[in-house]
This record gives sequence, C-alpha cells and structure tokens, in this order.
Amino acid sequence: MYDNWQNDQIYRDIVDDLLAHPEVQELANYTQHHYSDRLTHSIDVSYRSYQLGLRLGLNATALARAGIVHDLFYYDWRETKFELGSHAFIHPRVSLRNAEKITPLSEMEKDIILKHMWGSTWAMPHYWESLLLNLVDDWTAITDFFNPVKDHLRTLKTLRKIKY
Repeated sequence: MYDNWQNDQIYRDIVDDLLAHPEVQELANYTQHHYSDRLTHSIDVSYRSYQLGLRLGLNATALARAGIVHDLFYYDWRETKFELGSHAFIHPRVSLRNAEKITPLSEMEKDIILKHMWGSTWAMPHYWESLLLNLVDDWTAITDFFNPVKDHLRTLKTLRKIKY
C-alpha cells in the first residue's frame, strides 16, 4: 500500500518539488534506523502520513510536505553529540531550519516538523497532523529496525519447506 507512492500522481504533485532539491536527495547518503536511508525513511513517513491524513480528513498536503523534510539533517545521529541537548531535542530544530531554506512552510508544517519527536521531548503538538506524523514516524522507525528480522524469519520458514 505505501510502496506505491511513485504512482500516486496527486501525492507526487504535492512533494515532487521537495524531492527535486539536492538538499533532500542528499538524505539518501545517511543511514536511518540501521537498515534504511534517511530519504527512504522520510518518503515512507510522508506517504503513510498523507494516506492516513486523507482518511481522517486532516491536512494531507501539510503531512506530505512536512514528512519529506521532518528529518532534514546531515549527520549520523549515533555519532554526533550536542552540548545543548539530545539528538531527539536538536534535530527537529535543525530540520526546520534546513527546510525553511528550501521552501516556504505553513505554521502547521513547522509544528509538524518541530513536534515529530513528541514523547522523546516535551514539545506538545498543536495540531492533530503533528501528532499523526509523530506516531507514523515512530511506527516507521520500528518497522525499519525490525524488517531484517522479519525477512530472516521468512527465509527460515521458506527453507523449512524445501525438501532435500
């Protein structure tokens, strides 16, 4: 369902200008949650949030656009440490600053980006869209992390069915 974002022309009309930016394409060079890259993760979060936003009658455009840039930072979060706070606290602010350099953002989009780590930070979402993207981001991180385990178990199951 969520793998088909390339064929969803309405979604593409909303996000293609962002995806065309070299700053966004650069995210493909950074590992995210061990087994995926940050660009793939951002597209997954964006499209899942967009789809759910449509179903729930929320601002799907803001969800799609903020989802693409919610992790627009250029460092390995497992290695880089900050004096001002944790990665969970710092990177939404860095991402917002970087996103504002490449596109105008609505107040809702800004809130979505800044609050996407709610739960790890105290910054409460002001919009349902912010809460939704936060939950989708968490879900995507969990599934990204456990996909190799799922694939390994599927391989073992297949091997058991093969008769030698």
